[in-house]
Amino acid sequence: MKPRPIVLPNDMNPHDTFIEWWYFNGRLKDNNGNEYAFMDCLFRANASKVKIPYLKDIFARASSGKYVLFAHSTLVDIAQKKAVKDVQNISLASRDSFTRPLFYASYIDPVAAAGGFVAHEIAETALGTFHIKTETMDLVMRSKKTPMLEGGNGFITVRERESFYYSLTNLETTGTIRVGSKWISVAGKSWMDHQLADVAYEKNQWTWFSLQFDDGTDIMCVEYNDGKGKDYVVDILDVRGRGLHASSATFTPGTEKWKSKTTKAEYPLTWNISIAEKNISLKTSALIPDGEMIFGAINYWEGPISVAGTIGGKKVKGVGFMELAGYPSNYNFLFLAGKKVNARVQEEIVARIKGFFG
Repeated sequence: MKPRPIVLPNDMNPHDTFIEWWYFNGRLKDNNGNEYAFMDCLFRANASKVKIPYLKDIFARASSGKYVLFAHSTLVDIAQKKAVKDVQNISLASRDSFTRPLFYASYIDPVAAAGGFVAHEIAETALGTFHIKTETMDLVMRSKKTPMLEGGNGFITVRERESFYYSLTNLETTGTIRVGSKWISVAGKSWMDHQLADVAYEKNQWTWFSLQFDDGTDIMCVEYNDGKGKDYVVDILDVRGRGLHASSATFTPGTEKWKSKTTKAEYPLTWNISIAEKNISLKTSALIPDGEMIFGAINYWEGPISVAGTIGGKKVKGVGFMELAGYPSNYNFLFLAGKKVNARVQEEIVARIKGFFG
């Protein structure tokens, strides 16, 4: 990949790359002041190149297309410390997806379609305005700030892995969410990431944060560890939308951890983050213990956090999201009981996809 300027809205649309994703998270309140959080992400992968376990075989048998889609979302009731998770191991897009001038994707989970399906949607309905819809949320988001261009220009390199990466860090959000059997009105603020790369999947480790502070500062920071060394990307937007970039940070896990009964992975729930060159010192704390998402043979932690500390000596507090991927586990969904389980799972997914199309 070669660096080039990010051009919006064109670069919101799909690219001919190994892997690409459109990711949203946010914090919401209902009319009674109850707090919620959400994450919704659509992935598009070249199944023959990205090397995500099992996707290539399943998709090759069920479709002649070049790309495979999959989607993950979660809705968190913060007071109840409960997350409703939705992992689509494979997603099918409508015929008109990715055909409009502004980004548009409508997609379903074919495995769940036998019982009646809900179409999911991510769409840019006007420049900087987005609509997302899943089984648990229907939200409209309007960007209120200039884009964050990670790496300073929207192109980053971590451990020799290059990608284009930009974020919309302040999306004014309204809409409805489903809590139990009821749909309720909510409002809040969200974050959007769009990243694309020509890299194959490797079980490396990363610790990622999106942070939104009460003073209007937004920070994205990530530590990427390939087992041979660590790289950092740190980007900051101040209240006026001016971008700053730092070359390093220090991520120190706290003592509070959560261990998954399913995968046996242990995830640190508190972190201390120091960005010395920008005089930033922060402490984050997860708002739910079980944020684990399980996608085939891949497991990761994703969920809302609180954050407080100092920026340039000034006290700040805020909200954010944390993603912990590649943490050691002994879990492998498709191969847990050997090749027979793997074959049976593949047969089920393929049968459902073919059955959906008659």
